[in-house]
Amino acid sequence: MKLQNRQSREPEINLTPLIDVVFLLLIFFMVSTTFERETEVRVELPEADAEAMETEPQKVEITIDAQGRYYVNGQEVVNTKKETLIGALRKVGVEAKQPQVILSADRQTPHQAVIRAMDAARSLGWVRLTFATQRPDRER
Repeated sequence: MKLQNRQSREPEINLTPLIDVVFLLLIFFMVSTTFERETEVRVELPEADAEAMETEPQKVEITIDAQGRYYVNGQEVVNTKKETLIGALRKVGVEAKQPQVILSADRQTPHQAVIRAMDAARSLGWVRLTFATQRPDRER
């Protein structure tokens, strides 16, 4: 009787299906995840029936949230002092002498915050001021 000497072989593991499953899980979680924009300021504009106005290329947008914090062209101003707001408006770097200033204030914004923004723009000699509003819902 002849017995063969068996050589032990290393088991071979194929990783290709495992990599496929991991990629599918990765794609699933990327697609199913909701992304929040935390840098975006949430402002509820007051309503008005006026027609939309054309904006000019040289514009400065001042946004005021419900707590009275200022944002100049999307960048938050450090505090709510008038001098700080004037400095932020100067840093915008608008070449025009009379840029169009668009004031977007939340409907719950304190009145003093809006007046302070108007006063800061006026102190720079910017008098072309526009208030941003939204159209009212007709279904109310």
